[in-house]
Amino acid sequence: MAGQTVIVSGLNPAAILQSTIGGAPVVAAAENGHTRKVVPLSKDALQDFMVSIITQKLQDDKQPFYVLDLGEVVSLMEQWNSALPNIRPFYAVKCNPEPSFLSMLSAMGSNFDCASRAEIEYVLSLGISPDRIVFANPCKPESDIIFAEKIGVNLTTYDSEDEVYKIRKHHPKCELLLRIKPMNDGNARCPMGPKYGALPEEIEPLLRTAQAARLTVSGVSFHIGSGDTDSNAYLGAIAAAKQVFETATQLGMPKMMVLDVGGGFTSGHQFTSAAPAVKSALETHFQNSPELTIIAEPGRFFAETAFTLATTIIGKRVRGELKEYWINDGLYGSMNCVLYDHATVTATPLACMSNRNNLNCGGSKTFPSTVFGPTCDALDTVLRDYQLPELQVNDWLVFPNMGAYTKAAGSNFNGFNTSAIVTHLAYAYPS
Repeated sequence: MAGQTVIVSGLNPAAILQSTIGGAPVVAAAENGHTRKVVPLSKDALQDFMVSIITQKLQDDKQPFYVLDLGEVVSLMEQWNSALPNIRPFYAVKCNPEPSFLSMLSAMGSNFDCASRAEIEYVLSLGISPDRIVFANPCKPESDIIFAEKIGVNLTTYDSEDEVYKIRKHHPKCELLLRIKPMNDGNARCPMGPKYGALPEEIEPLLRTAQAARLTVSGVSFHIGSGDTDSNAYLGAIAAAKQVFETATQLGMPKMMVLDVGGGFTSGHQFTSAAPAVKSALETHFQNSPELTIIAEPGRFFAETAFTLATTIIGKRVRGELKEYWINDGLYGSMNCVLYDHATVTATPLACMSNRNNLNCGGSKTFPSTVFGPTCDALDTVLRDYQLPELQVNDWLVFPNMGAYTKAAGSNFNGFNTSAIVTHLAYAYPS
């Protein structure tokens, strides 16, 4: 791991969080009275860390595990603050609720988008204040609204008259964000428009309904869809939001003060193009609104690249040139993102048992391979016709970028419990 010193926390997130952030937004590791910038793990450092876990007694049972790179989270927050300094992130908890991950985001200033009572309770259990939560679900059970009123979550979204009536009855002091349907979300990996968002002809009636109910509509929200690849979608959505602000003014409603630009952000090239598009649209339509509070609901932007999954090969079958492997996680577990998030996963061999001198099998012949999950369902197929070197039982397959909609949505089908998969924490600084 040349060029880096890696500091690991094993299974104690409290220690590493204290040493890296100490409750402050500035993230650094202290040594001899000096601070060092925390950085993402290099590829070699990450591999060495995983190998160290695999060789520990803890891994005698060869269970899958995650590595959460806290340096990657720090880097992503720095990218966000640099590109969108005036937009405060409300991390979408549904994307990945790993507690140490949420604590890290909280310490760096992120607030939270919760969609249910359970998510709110989870965030509160980490010591996070309810005034840092937006209840961003336009259709909530009445029991959840009652709970939000009781514990002081006072900002939520709506897109129907019935939701106004429920909120008026159970939480009349709650401020509202009118969720509108974006003009374009067709390029999203998971479009939201078919389910949520007021249509243009519904906006004025919904504002009037809230006005008649004497509820405060503080602003507008939208979501261009999860994993959207078309940054221009933000342009139309922000323009439409401005029209809602103007309609509210025409109706004599109190001045709106909040714009929620939702999610859809993905780290890398997509964010590089999305951030300027958002800033341009805001300058065009909200340039004369210095008092406006702008928030967003990023999920995969922070979660996806911060987590790496390691799985063990538990079975093998050879049929001519085709190699078939079974691993101890799959579509009913961490790889459920293939089904529910339309994700494409990739795998790297870690031949800890069969080729310790060449862990990645560099230079070895590769074969068309199938990788199955552990359950009895044939649907549980992670990879097909995927080129891999020949591996053996008790070797490992490593899956990068596995933080978005993986652990959060797994099941216990056939007794394989995804929620029990351990997350190990690590960070690095330049040596």
